[in-house]
Amino acid sequence: MNPHLLDTLRLRSTRLKVCPDPGDLLGRLSERRGLVALDSAAGEPREWSWFAFDPLEVAPLPACLGGLQSWLEGLPPLDSEAVPGPFGGGFIGALAYDQGVHGERLALPVDPWNGPGIVGGCYTNFFVLNHLKGEAHLVLDSSRESEREELIEQVSSTRTAYSGRFRSRGELRRQVDSATHRARIEAARELIGAGEIYQANLAHPFEVETEGDPLALYLRLRDLNPAPYMAYLRWDEGALLSASPELLLESDGDRLRSRPIKGTAPRSADPVEDARLGVELMRSAKDRAELAMIVDLLRNDLGRVASTGSVEVKGFPALRSYAGVHHLMADVVARLSDNHGTLDALASVFPGGSITGAPKLRAMEVIGQLEERGRGFFTGSLGFVDRAGRARFNILIRTMQWRSTEGAFGQLRYHVGGGITWGSDPHAEDRETLIKGAKLAEALGFPGDLGR
Repeated sequence: MNPHLLDTLRLRSTRLKVCPDPGDLLGRLSERRGLVALDSAAGEPREWSWFAFDPLEVAPLPACLGGLQSWLEGLPPLDSEAVPGPFGGGFIGALAYDQGVHGERLALPVDPWNGPGIVGGCYTNFFVLNHLKGEAHLVLDSSRESEREELIEQVSSTRTAYSGRFRSRGELRRQVDSATHRARIEAARELIGAGEIYQANLAHPFEVETEGDPLALYLRLRDLNPAPYMAYLRWDEGALLSASPELLLESDGDRLRSRPIKGTAPRSADPVEDARLGVELMRSAKDRAELAMIVDLLRNDLGRVASTGSVEVKGFPALRSYAGVHHLMADVVARLSDNHGTLDALASVFPGGSITGAPKLRAMEVIGQLEERGRGFFTGSLGFVDRAGRARFNILIRTMQWRSTEGAFGQLRYHVGGGITWGSDPHAEDRETLIKGAKLAEALGFPGDLGR
């Protein structure tokens, strides 16, 4: 750790005269080290977005979620009383699904990309946008104060900013063919029929060779498929590009909230047909039952760290509509008990029940056996936790993972999946995965109905 970081870092905020366009702001920050965006691009809730850069040079991140608390405690003291919004400096990063459930030994398969368990860092320099008020602030710590005017000029300039390019090279390849995925669904149904599990979320990956800057692809994705929990995170060897609509955990230090998603229907360009599809999803007994099962799982997960009697379910079910799909969801809220912290709550819900199944541990074992390889960051989580215990973490669905290979060349993959119950039809479930991935394929330059 740098010696000067042992002293308190004071974070100071300056309000910008004009609130910048988030995509343009990201482009102007494209050369910054460790660029990360927690980007509420559309949908509900849409209040805060953060665009952070140049993480502090502190102790290396731990290998898994279990070490994150001691890592946070080793950070320099932060004075962030005047910082707007629910993030006052601290950890921003992503957790890989393959690290499993904290405190449990699960024989999960290895990610063939052999990626890290955690990426990100300690961020004390960022732009924060309040979308409700149309305001933007630049927050810098005291060690970077001399750069304030230069940064404000950089993001306010009328000069041409970002000109990055990204393209796919060759075909977008489905790694598990339709027949194999349907057979895995049937195998899951057999286990459900035998009473081994009640539900399991099965996924399959696509891969493509690439050339160019993944930030350019992210900007394309946010135009095609804006969502409330979008995120972009770049590190030396890779990047995550997420158009997630799903909240894993929100904490204000005391109140907890999770918003699981279960139930999907396609959108239609015809308003009448689109409304019909939404109503049909709301009336679907199968999808409502699937959501109820995962809501119960989340109630139990949060119940382990919540004050007695404080766990509640709100808005069951709620219909939310996005660029490509309708979803059903509900809020599970609780009050954190006095003898637990925010990271205890995160550990209690990670990975999210909506993307594992129920019961969680056995469902994850089944997923590993049927999918036969690790997921990496897919269905993990990306977000922040600050020194005050405030947190926001999404679930990494509708998410691309990119890795550098040589120079400007790289590889990209994304997974698509869905929850399997006894009532699942394998053909319909397979089609649903492709509907969920349609906007990702479009962002990469391929037809949205690829494989349907």
